Amino acid sequence: MVAVLAPPKSPLLGLVSVIAPVIATGNTAVVVASEPHPLPAVTLAEALATSDLPGGVVNILTGRLAELAPPLASHADVNALDLVGAGERAAELEAAAATTLTRVLRPRPSTDWAAAPGLSRITPFLETKTVWHPVGI
Repeated sequence: MVAVLAPPKSPLLGLVSVIAPVIATGNTAVVVASEPHPLPAVTLAEALATSDLPGGVVNILTGRLAELAPPLASHADVNALDLVGAGERAAELEAAAATTLTRVLRPRPSTDWAAAPGLSRITPFLETKTVWHPVGI
């Protein structure tokens, strides 16, 4: 599971831009919607509920970031944390995530959500595993 703090200044394009890399890599997402502009996230949640996306893949929470983010950052079942919408709380949440060895995607100072995304938002959520197969048995 990946916890995502949605960007507050781009409530729809930014929200979709942080959810898409998480689910494209096969993860589930718990997203804290933009606190000042939660309506686009609620509308997206309604659209996702009637889409072909399996239930539970994207879970959108609305509320105060100060109340929702610390428990998510320190939760043992959270494997990665995207701090794009954390603002000045990013360092505190990163420290809380370190107690459970959660991977953290740090926020960039200015993100242009309309620019070509590249792979920089996808690679932090990938997990590489080595599988050994017996040969000649």
